[in-house]
Amino acid sequence: MIIMLPIRPLIATAMVATTTGLLAVPAQATVQHVGPPVLTGIRAAHHRGLDRLVFEFRGRAPAQRDVRYVSRLLADGSGRTVDVAGGALLRVRFDRADGHDQRGRATYGPTRRTYALPGVIQVVNAGDLEATLTFGVGLARRAPYRVYTLSRPSRVVVDIATPYRTVPVRAYFLNTTNYATGRTPYTTAVRRPVIPPATAHSALQRLFAGPTQAEKARGLRFVSSKATGFSKLTIKKGIARVHLTGRLTSAGSTFTIADQIIPTLKQFPTVSWVKIYDARGHTQQPHGPSDSIPDSLEP
Repeated sequence: MIIMLPIRPLIATAMVATTTGLLAVPAQATVQHVGPPVLTGIRAAHHRGLDRLVFEFRGRAPAQRDVRYVSRLLADGSGRTVDVAGGALLRVRFDRADGHDQRGRATYGPTRRTYALPGVIQVVNAGDLEATLTFGVGLARRAPYRVYTLSRPSRVVVDIATPYRTVPVRAYFLNTTNYATGRTPYTTAVRRPVIPPATAHSALQRLFAGPTQAEKARGLRFVSSKATGFSKLTIKKGIARVHLTGRLTSAGSTFTIADQIIPTLKQFPTVSWVKIYDARGHTQQPHGPSDSIPDSLEP
């Protein structure tokens, strides 16, 4: 006589050490994340009445976080000022969280990224040191915000109100494909939403923020010529005067930051000529109806 026994599925086991000896557990058991949460992604998008900024983590969302407006962003460790484009600066800090792998590479993508949103302009990393992650969020304007967490996956969300009207302007960036092949124009315009009436100032601000990740993938780049920003912009009698900060240099190139600033400002009907000054207040032709650049931007 043959006796048929019920067939049970075979389950592979693994031996796990415990304080009392070895314990057999299913091999397919999910391995839980051990250690501090790890930042795996940053994204932002506009929703009705707000810009939503999301930080996604592997493991639980950091229990200790601090979000506040600051006058400037300081790099963790060195204390040096980190440049962030925008009219207001929101600092986002996570304690007991990491943003790098064992080789020290960022686990969340680019450490500096630009967005073409009404409120959020830039998100810039300022530190990933001793399980403390710090970011600066450059905003078009100071506005109310709300911070909360979501699960599956773990996320820290910052909703920033955008209770204002915007109008589209253009910022002009170097088109690396055209430049490499000698095909003009060397710049390509992209659209940005800005808050009136200071549209020219805001357009320059967006220019200094650089292209978005999608625009970079198309070969667009911001050539800074080592300018760190601009301290003043005035428009009077058709002449725009821009005072740049930083140690300007063309580095021998025929294409400089001036080739992006001039078309960005000349899109406005109130601007016929653009005069660019260095940090010492010098430009080649400070008077008269003409464009002008400082000596340092000559090839």
